[in-house]
Parts: sequence; structure tokens; C-alpha cells
Amino acid sequence: MLITGRVPVLVLVGALAVVVLGSLGAGWAIGVLGGWLALVVVLILLDVALAPSPRQVRLERELPSAVRLGERTEAALLVTNPGARRLRGLLRDAWQPSAGAERTRWPLDLPGGERRAFRSAFVPLRRGERRTEQVTVRSLGPLGIAGRQVTLRAPGSFRVLPPFRSRRHLPSRLARLRELDGRTLLQVRGQGTEFDSLREYVRGDDVRSIDWRATARNPALPGAGQRLMVRTWRPERDRRVVVVVDSGRTAAARIADEPRLDTAFESTLLLTALATRAGDRADLLVWDRRIRARVHAAAPADVLHRMVDAMAPIEPELLETDWAGVPAQVRALTSQRALVVLITSLEGAGSARGLLTMLPQLTSRHLVVIASVTDPAVAAMTTERHDLDETYLAAAAERTLLETDRVAAAVQRLGAQVVTAPPADLPPALADRYLALKAAGRL
Repeated sequence: MLITGRVPVLVLVGALAVVVLGSLGAGWAIGVLGGWLALVVVLILLDVALAPSPRQVRLERELPSAVRLGERTEAALLVTNPGARRLRGLLRDAWQPSAGAERTRWPLDLPGGERRAFRSAFVPLRRGERRTEQVTVRSLGPLGIAGRQVTLRAPGSFRVLPPFRSRRHLPSRLARLRELDGRTLLQVRGQGTEFDSLREYVRGDDVRSIDWRATARNPALPGAGQRLMVRTWRPERDRRVVVVVDSGRTAAARIADEPRLDTAFESTLLLTALATRAGDRADLLVWDRRIRARVHAAAPADVLHRMVDAMAPIEPELLETDWAGVPAQVRALTSQRALVVLITSLEGAGSARGLLTMLPQLTSRHLVVIASVTDPAVAAMTTERHDLDETYLAAAAERTLLETDRVAAAVQRLGAQVVTAPPADLPPALADRYLALKAAGRL
């Protein structure tokens, strides 16, 4: 049972009547008030009895299967009144706040035997599964002062995918990739194992590339002597790119109002899109102390879709990442030499100790790049020194930056490359490093 705001109004009317007529005597006033309250109670019970039962309502949902974070979508709640009586009241759909529902309450006026759709727009605020479990239905009586309320189970959900905002950088990187592949007038020479063509030796060429049989077949020019012919090589295609995303406690930190983990996913998607266009194969491993997501041996046309779907429900775990288990996981993904990209945090020697201990196992077999998000707010703190508090903050920020530089230098001494940038710049910076490795013939 429920009562509406009309009940206090009725009680107040009775109280005002008693005050106005109080001069007739206290006993008479108390009697009038008691009679009025009894009448209100009777009206409430009568209204509750006449209200249609909300338990008979049938609920269905029309939901999108998936939507990207920040994009707008629409969902509908279908309400059917199978009874013969008109149902008036209120409807409330209990979505999670992070689902971003623009409307969750509707006035209800549903004739018997009819079904209506109550629609709402959604702009999700977080990745993952956005869920609702219950719908509350209020049924009011004909007087509108009381009624019945019931909460019905009506589960529903839709998946919120990573936004992939960094795809705006893809066209410019693909243009550079076409230049590297020789589809434009620009010719790039790099080391590789795929034979391309023969040409005459020029100073600076690797003498190991001289093709002596071709040289012997090539006639000498008068007065110029024998011309040496060298093989040219095309950088290999169908190489392996393995991206390992750290989902431990450091991935939960928010930088520029975005979790580190979300920036890591943006970087992974841009790199994967570029690598698949280059003819390379990309694998994904999201790891802390266990495998949180794994995408392996996906077809080039399907790999981005599978990665986005695997990333969507993952949230950081508030524990230290077990880096000792990463080499075995990489070996399970590929047995050949690959580009292994570790996306993690390089802040603090203490938290990076496990990473530095493990790193030689990877660099001995693979080309390793470590990508890390930097906080622009920390760099900004170093310039603000107007009072004592700001000076102490600046000193702490300087110490943080020095610690990060020390860890990055240690990583480079162990044979890995380092890419650091703020959240908005890390995805294109990592893509540029991939292209630089392609241009140098190292991948």
C-alpha cells in the first residue's frame, strides 16, 4: 500500500477546520478532528481496494546489443496491462546511474488489454555491462490518494564498448604505411627476409647482400670493371604483434579524467588497426595475476571486433601485477620473434621491480616496446611555486618525474624501447613507433 501527497493535504484541511471552529469548545473540536481522520482512513482503504493490482502487469524490453562509450542509443520498456481495468499510476525503471539513462520515470495511464512502449535515450558513462534488474509499478485508485506498489523483476543489459576515439589518427598513419610499402613514389630500403629485386651496389650497402652469381652473369662495362649486384629486401609481412595490457592496480589511476586502462585500450585498438592493414597479425593479452582477456589467431577482418568485445567488461584489479607470468603467456601466443608491446605504468621503481626483473626474458627473444601514460598535471605542478604549499608539491612532482626517468632508463638498458605520452597522445605515439620500426626494417 502507498499514499500520495493528497493525504497530508486532507489531514491539513481537517486541522485548519478545527482551528477555525475551536471557539465552539475543545471537546467538540477533538471530535470533529477524530471524525475527519477516520474518514481519511476510510477513503485510503477504499482507494487501495479499488486500485488495479500492479502484479498482473507484464514487462518486456527492447535493448541495443552494444553501444560505444559516449554515443547515444535508445531502449524501450514494453508494458502490457492484461486486465480489464484501466491502470493509472507511475512507472520507474531502475537502471544503473552509469548507464546514462535520460529518463527512468513515466506517468502510467494504460487501458485494459493494451501494451505501450516507454522509451528513453541513453548516453553511457562507463564501459562494461550496464544492467537493470527491477521495475517498480505504482497503481493508484480512482481518488488518487492511495494505491498499491510492487517491484517486478525485469532484467536487461547492454554492453558499452570502448569508444576508439583514436581512430581519427588512422588515415594519416595509413598514408605513411603506404609509403613504406612502396605504393607511392617513395622507396624505403630496410632489412628483411623477403627478396625484392637486384640492383647495382652503392657505397653503404651491406656487403653480405652481394649476389655473386648475378654479379658473374652481369657483363663488365668497358673501363669500369665488374659491376657488383646486390639483393634488396622487403620488410616482412605477416609478422606477429603481441599487446600485453596491465590491468593491475596502477591501471585504475585516472589521468586527465580517464583511467589508465582505457588509454591502454585506445592505444591497443589503433596499433591493431594499423598492424592488420600492414599485413601483420595482432594478439591481445590483458593480464594482472590471471588472464582477464585473450584474443589470439583472429582473422584480420575480425580482430578489432573481437578485441573491442573482450575489452568492454574489464575493470582494473586492485592488486600488484604478476610480471613473472608474462613470458609464458607470450610464448603461448607465439613461438616466433614478435613485437611485444607492454602497456603499463613506469612510475616508481618499487612498483616496476617485477617488470624490470622479467624484461630480459622477453628482450632476448622479442622486440619489446613499453608504452606508459604520463600525467600532464604532474608536469604542470613543477612550474607552480608561488607559496610554500605549491613549492612542496613542485618538489614532489619533480621527484616523481625523476623516478619515471630512472625506470625508463633502466628499461632501455635491458634492451626495450620506451614510449611515454599524455593520454590523448599515447595512441598515435605508439603507432608512430610501430611505423618507425617498420621503416628501419626491424619488424
